[in-house]
Amino acid sequence: MPRQLPPLNALRAFEAAARHLSFARAAEELHVTPAAISQQIKLLEDYLGAPLFLRGKKLALADAAAAMLPPVSEALDLVEFAMLKARPNAVSNILVITSPPAFAARWLIPRLENFQSQYPDIDLRVDATKRPVNFQVEDVDLAIRFGAGNYPGLQVERLMAEAIVPVAAPALAATIRTAEDVARCTLLEDDWHIENGMFPDWATWLTTLGVNNAALRTRHFGDAGLTLQAATSGLGVALAWHSLVVDDLKNGRLTHLLDQSTPSTLGYDLVIPPNRLRLPKVAAFRSWLLTQTATA
Repeated sequence: MPRQLPPLNALRAFEAAARHLSFARAAEELHVTPAAISQQIKLLEDYLGAPLFLRGKKLALADAAAAMLPPVSEALDLVEFAMLKARPNAVSNILVITSPPAFAARWLIPRLENFQSQYPDIDLRVDATKRPVNFQVEDVDLAIRFGAGNYPGLQVERLMAEAIVPVAAPALAATIRTAEDVARCTLLEDDWHIENGMFPDWATWLTTLGVNNAALRTRHFGDAGLTLQAATSGLGVALAWHSLVVDDLKNGRLTHLLDQSTPSTLGYDLVIPPNRLRLPKVAAFRSWLLTQTATA
């Protein structure tokens, strides 16, 4: 006897909208428009002959929807996991991750020998990119992303609390005692973070320390890794995310200046589609990474 099933897209739209209690957030998760979500919900309501949402000032679940949501979510999880297991990469020992280039180079890669010694059978492949990965169409197991931690439909775990710190090579740092001393140095700017509103420029940061209208001499770089390499080479003073310089500060390649630290709500997050955690290789890397960041 053939199964009597509603359209899969309608079920996906319902499950996302019911979980978020928002057509807009469901649309963001499924990469469609809110109007498309509404259309799919209407299709499912027509199929069932009953309303699924109470549409007032706030979206609420009708009784039928509240009863449907848990088994529908579980069923979609099982379908997704079945498709995931069918992919060649899922049954292999290859583990594909993405990470911002600077984090990969300055924090992750120096620690990977420890991971490989614990899990020698996992073939770890790192794609260093700032581009957000689309797990629905790309063969990637997990990602490390930088931002505010808002990634709908994905499991998100903050790896480290982040802060902005001024740093310089030891020889240059020895000449700096005050914020005015900093302002007289060559100042290295990470244009990508500044242009994306994630980081203050030097003029803004110095103003918070009472240095105004100074004639600043700056050098510009398009990537945090390049900016910090320039600082390590003694080319000037840089503002840095603490996680990217923690090893340099420990081994003396860089010096933290003026004991200044500016906390941020942004940070590096581990981002995983929930069903990927069923894969042993993904669970192993997650456990290892969280242990590493807890002791960083």
